Amino acid sequence: MDGDTTVVTGASRGIGAAVVREFAAAGAHVVACARDADGLDDLAATVESTDGTVTTQRADVRDEFDVERLMETAAREGGGIDTVVANAGVYHGQAGETPLTSESYAAFDDHLRTNGRGTFTTIRESLPHLAADARILVTSGSVAREAKPGYGSYAVSKATAEAVARGFAADLDHPVGVVDPGVVATDLTGGRGRDPADVAPMFRWAATDAPAADLDGGILDLQAWKRATR
Repeated sequence: MDGDTTVVTGASRGIGAAVVREFAAAGAHVVACARDADGLDDLAATVESTDGTVTTQRADVRDEFDVERLMETAAREGGGIDTVVANAGVYHGQAGETPLTSESYAAFDDHLRTNGRGTFTTIRESLPHLAADARILVTSGSVAREAKPGYGSYAVSKATAEAVARGFAADLDHPVGVVDPGVVATDLTGGRGRDPADVAPMFRWAATDAPAADLDGGILDLQAWKRATR
């Protein structure tokens, strides 16, 4: 990824932070955003301590003007954006303990606004700045496609994010698709699952080596990654 410019949303912790470190270690200049400014400062210090390059910017994916400024920063610093990782997401409540039958309207609305509309905003605002061979990755999981009890409007919002990815894939020449790393140990999963650092290489593969035709409008999951890299 030497010389590439990448944008990662939801980068202050979890999968996002691991992807930033992975991309920076591979030579990319990463523009990283989150709502948590303190987390971004810690991330920048970690990346720079290993000679990587990162620009951090506080941005809320629910606010299109924040995201517009983020993409303008990336383009100004690195030219065309080579990879966009729409990773920002929220989960209100405990994973697996938020059934739709008792979901609050406020939680439903913010899940859709952050996880669904936020994906739309991230992709939409990147479009004027994409490099000719750019790729767009949307982080998701099987709960978006396979109904499981207790995941409520979070699952609905991730299904929305995947639908947004498919819609842009149909409308754009750039490949747009979903990366599903399985269950990863983050705040959203209550700490269950794989270490984010263990799945970050999967995102680098999706951004660089995975067949564009497989990514575009599709889902790259753990099985696809393992088959390609074993």
